[in-house]
Amino acid sequence: MTSSELFLDLLRGAQDELDAGQSDVAPVAIPEGAVEALGEAARRMHDNYPYAHPLYAGQMLKPPHPVARAAYAMAMAVNPNNHALDGGRASSAMELEAVAAIARMLGFPQHLGHLTSGGTFANLEALWIAGQLQRHLDGSAKTVVASSQAHYTHSRITGVLGLPFRSVKVDRQNRMDLAALEDVLRTSDVGTVVVTLGTTATGAVDPLDKILALRARYGFRVHVDAAYGGYFTLADNLSPEARAAYDAIAQADSCVIDPHKHGLQPYGCGCVLFADPAVGRLYQHDSPYTYFTSAELHLGEISLECSRAGAAAVALWTTQRMFPLQPGSAFAAGLTRCREAALLLHRLLPQTNRFVVPQAKPQLDIVIWAVRAETIELSSAAAQRVFDQAAKMGLHLALAKLPVSLFPEETWNIGETVTCLRSVLMKWDHFDWVQRIFLLLCEAEAKQHEI
Repeated sequence: MTSSELFLDLLRGAQDELDAGQSDVAPVAIPEGAVEALGEAARRMHDNYPYAHPLYAGQMLKPPHPVARAAYAMAMAVNPNNHALDGGRASSAMELEAVAAIARMLGFPQHLGHLTSGGTFANLEALWIAGQLQRHLDGSAKTVVASSQAHYTHSRITGVLGLPFRSVKVDRQNRMDLAALEDVLRTSDVGTVVVTLGTTATGAVDPLDKILALRARYGFRVHVDAAYGGYFTLADNLSPEARAAYDAIAQADSCVIDPHKHGLQPYGCGCVLFADPAVGRLYQHDSPYTYFTSAELHLGEISLECSRAGAAAVALWTTQRMFPLQPGSAFAAGLTRCREAALLLHRLLPQTNRFVVPQAKPQLDIVIWAVRAETIELSSAAAQRVFDQAAKMGLHLALAKLPVSLFPEETWNIGETVTCLRSVLMKWDHFDWVQRIFLLLCEAEAKQHEI
């Protein structure tokens, strides 16, 4: 059975069950022209990369599970709005349950949280809360700090919020450099440090446990951006350093995770969590203590967003019923295999003299490597040619400009960047395709000399 056939079977059964509870809804005839319009739309959608195939390993695009697709489509028959209970009674309750499961996975003993349209808005909301807390305390706007490899939206978000922003350099594993961070803490009025668990370029994991130790000395707020890497807390093959960082998430003030990445969900589905439920008082609404006094919580009372698709909550809840967020589960095993795939590719690449990899092993499921050449310029140009050639052969990668300090064995000028090839091995079956990916890479590198 194909994925599409499975999806249609699941949707048909779910839709029949939903219809059984809505017998008072009048039947709807297929409008004239609907089949033709949908057919045209399907043909337009032919112009896409094969995102669901394991040979697509370029960007962070993980196909939603057929169960998530079916639950989302089924819920769209109601089209719930999770801003208020009036618009999404069942889906609001499902959102609270799904978010609570994520909070338990991350170790939060208590939390305030909800789904968002994605990681960008979730991070904006977390930093907005941080700024509001500081302004309520002393009226100041303290600096937000993140690593130079943190997501670029943090500098944009702080600009929108009117908060100062500083970038901190990274070490040779692309993690926030602790010495550089402490220099900033000593010389700047820092209010929040953004700690990234899974940078989008290399999957680097900032040393959260050690940054929390600095918080005890300097008194800043810690926000964890785990939009990409958050679910890897369930993997059982993390390095000791990464494991220590993930085990410390519950000590952070806030955290963001994206179910529409490793959570098997359709776009857009992000999630923001706060360790202290009392921050709910900072949201502007008519009854600021509803969260504390009533079980009938309107999610719009603890969210900056207004209208939000309740179907996203239904899809997430359904998927988590099928794949509980527990260590040792099938879901956890899938994440473990993703990192194992990255470790395998990292071992294979140096077996040919054509590529050079960082000394440090991949911390999650993202692998980067450069094409071996005498100069940065030659290496970067070769990477572009390999990228183009691989795409012609059906292997889809990505390119990333990264510090040459990641490749200390090369005689390149320190302080500059080199264009690298990048592979995101985030599909559970990527491990079975790594050997094929490596062979295609070698063939693409050989053919790039003919271009």
